[in-house]
Amino acid sequence: MTICSLEELKAVLNTNGRKRECLLGIDHGTKNIGLAISDHRLSIATPIDTIRSTKFSHDIEHLRRVINEYNVGGIVLGLPLNMDDSEGARCQSVRHYAKNLLEQTDFFGRELNIAFWDERLSSFAVESVLMDDIYLPKKKRAKVIDKLAAAHILQGALDKLR
Repeated sequence: MTICSLEELKAVLNTNGRKRECLLGIDHGTKNIGLAISDHRLSIATPIDTIRSTKFSHDIEHLRRVINEYNVGGIVLGLPLNMDDSEGARCQSVRHYAKNLLEQTDFFGRELNIAFWDERLSSFAVESVLMDDIYLPKKKRAKVIDKLAAAHILQGALDKLR
């Protein structure tokens, strides 16, 4: 596993043949990890799950199941840059999480590359939609916002790739 650019990530995916691979989008937060999956044509991101982050071993077990179930060939990990493009403590935390994921190749049973995607304001954008366009009580909103943010991140990356 390596950290690479989005274009390099796309280039190593198996998008031909019977076992087409897709991308997994991850919104890594302090309490929750939102997950979204692309279709095999790399055009649409769909929110799939939110992991309540407790221990890294729990997180990667959940990720392993998702990676195998959806035939994931790469990961797009949201990078929370500051508004001035600088990296703060949250970016460092996400980069550390990526490093830990890279060390799990044997556990996942396959080589997975990771590309970062600027997730600035993704949760805010999703929450705005949930407040303004769709009525969802605050308690229910909290349960879906992370996976929707992951889909927002992944969709931005997929749009860039097209």
